[in-house]
Amino acid sequence: MRFLTTPPFQGRERAPFLLLVALTACGTLGMHVIIPALPATARAMGVSIASVQLTITLYLIGLSIGQLVYGPLSDRFGRRPVLLAGMTLFTLASIVTAVAPTASILIGARILQSLGGCSGLVLGRAAVRDGATPERAAGKLASLTMVMSMVPAIAPAIGGFLTAFVHWRASYVLVATLGAATLLATGLILPETNHARTKGPAFRSLFRGYAQLLRSGPFLGYAVGGACSTTSFYGFMAAAPFIFEDHLHRPTQEVGLYYLVLMLGVALGSLCANRLSRKVGLRTGLRLANGLAILGAVLFAAADIMDWLSVPLVVGSVTLFMVGAGMASPFALAGSVSVNPRAIGAASGLYGFIQMGYGMLCTVVVEAWNPGAIYPVAVVLLGSVIAGLGVITLAGRRT
Repeated sequence: MRFLTTPPFQGRERAPFLLLVALTACGTLGMHVIIPALPATARAMGVSIASVQLTITLYLIGLSIGQLVYGPLSDRFGRRPVLLAGMTLFTLASIVTAVAPTASILIGARILQSLGGCSGLVLGRAAVRDGATPERAAGKLASLTMVMSMVPAIAPAIGGFLTAFVHWRASYVLVATLGAATLLATGLILPETNHARTKGPAFRSLFRGYAQLLRSGPFLGYAVGGACSTTSFYGFMAAAPFIFEDHLHRPTQEVGLYYLVLMLGVALGSLCANRLSRKVGLRTGLRLANGLAILGAVLFAAADIMDWLSVPLVVGSVTLFMVGAGMASPFALAGSVSVNPRAIGAASGLYGFIQMGYGMLCTVVVEAWNPGAIYPVAVVLLGSVIAGLGVITLAGRRT
């Protein structure tokens, strides 16, 4: 039992930054790295494009639902034991995805993988907020987002080459390996960062904390507005392999390189947020981020309407959108987890649920509206950031 609360190599009170990056990245890494392999996975398993895209949609559902549980549990029992349990599930499920013989087993394992991986996503962010002021947390979260964004940026490029030159399963093996390494590091060196744990039955605290947050105008403004501004790009990511390969006739190994450029946009946006976090308010930062994202979405939609689609136009316009998304994320998250300092885990979990839930909705709309078409993606991106700006503005007027 002592191992659950104290690591064998105790010697620090704060969690190592690189470990927080790895923990936070595992959940999203499990999605991004396999995207270039989706067409090859569909061909190898003899299923449709829509079926294999379920590995993205259901993964997002798992990320959403799991965060609702992990956050409050970590407020009650601590970050470390809950993280160890979640990362164990993520690693075991990742191994199953690497050897799954059928699409059904692959999809089922992906759901379990997402339920485990979201523990690092929500609790890594909560550990950053533990003991920090909202302004300082925004800067630290921006740094975390900036560094973390490079991991899923590089991973799809690696996944594209692994798929093209090794095997379509190689990307799944990579996720399992990284999950095991992160689990080992967590067990050995991660300290407990939550020193203000809630008391009473965990599930009673869970519902009470969520009820308070859902009645909070500032929380909803940051969480809903932030979700519209950040995770709507999942709609593009789910359709991107088919846009680049089918519409723009580019080879599979290039798709990962385009993702690298897009995620560099997220890193640039996070760097801007880090620089601005102590100079502008959280809502002002969000409005600036939305402005950039709207400009990118307008350019992408115009390229489709005018039939000017090309790799430079698609990558350039969506990269500008991603700069706005990367800038919005730390401002929205810092605002959300600062509403109630005694419910940081719950706020991080509920924020993540809303964020990933909206991302899942965007992928469903793109897939169901007209699979393979580009205009649904343009509508989702532009409509989302306009809605996000409206929600943030409305919430600001009511507080």
